[in-house]
Amino acid sequence: MQLDLNLLTALDALLEEGSVAGAADRLHLTPPAMSRALGRIRRVTGDQILVRTGRTMTPTPHALAIRGKVHALVQQAHAVLTPAHDLDLTTLERTFTLRWHDAVMTTVGPAVLAAVQAQAPGVRLRLLAEADADDNDLRHGQVDLELGADEPDLADVHAETAAHDRLVVAIRPEHPLAQGTLTLKRYTEADHLTVSRRGRLRDPIDDVLHERGTSRRVIAAVPTLTAALRFARQTDALVAVPEHMSHPMIGETGLETRPLPLELSPVPLVLAWHRRYDTDRAHTWLRDIVRTTVRTMSPVELEKR
Repeated sequence: MQLDLNLLTALDALLEEGSVAGAADRLHLTPPAMSRALGRIRRVTGDQILVRTGRTMTPTPHALAIRGKVHALVQQAHAVLTPAHDLDLTTLERTFTLRWHDAVMTTVGPAVLAAVQAQAPGVRLRLLAEADADDNDLRHGQVDLELGADEPDLADVHAETAAHDRLVVAIRPEHPLAQGTLTLKRYTEADHLTVSRRGRLRDPIDDVLHERGTSRRVIAAVPTLTAALRFARQTDALVAVPEHMSHPMIGETGLETRPLPLELSPVPLVLAWHRRYDTDRAHTWLRDIVRTTVRTMSPVELEKR
């Protein structure tokens, strides 16, 4: 049997008003239209719902028993179909799952958490490391917001480049190449690390070097930037890192940075989320916080590219 949910609204009005005329006036219908609706309700429920007693109508025992439930259902339906009201951050209780590159996590994460807690103390964040392989966690709702360097390739996942960063070379102060200008020749003669959660020993720098007819020696691939900086601090290997997103970790490890002796495109910082959240007010609020924080910590001149 196919149910007409409009009958719930009519039934609620009939039970609240106790008359066909009153229910019709409440729903801006004609009395004959409301009488027809009452007839359909009687057929569906198998109950008279309202019976005439003199000049008034009295609800049946069944009608009295379901009146509260019917009213609650109608109110819930209105809440679902009514446009969302302004977001009240002071009462918002929600948990967001964020998956970010570890450099972004370290640099942006604390500031984002502080802003979230200051505005919406009932919101909690689950911060996850990047996955080892591409997955559909955004599509399946297991991740709410990603922030990394890659554009998603799923049509139902939306993305925007929030900012850019540039690559620099991290080097320990005692390194033989720390003195003087780091030329391309000196750079390619050194040992190098790549940062790859998949263990790749090659990255875009190698492609550019190949175009120039040269190459470098990559001695290890490490899964996170944090680990790569620790390796660089204790060995003579160099590692290319995003300048602004790595700044706190560079200072903590005691490393220094040098300009990369290559012309490379800026590194994009891409926000990605499933389109189901496009108009979600709480999700939009969180995206605004992340976007603003990232841009604050990234060079303005690169944002405009």
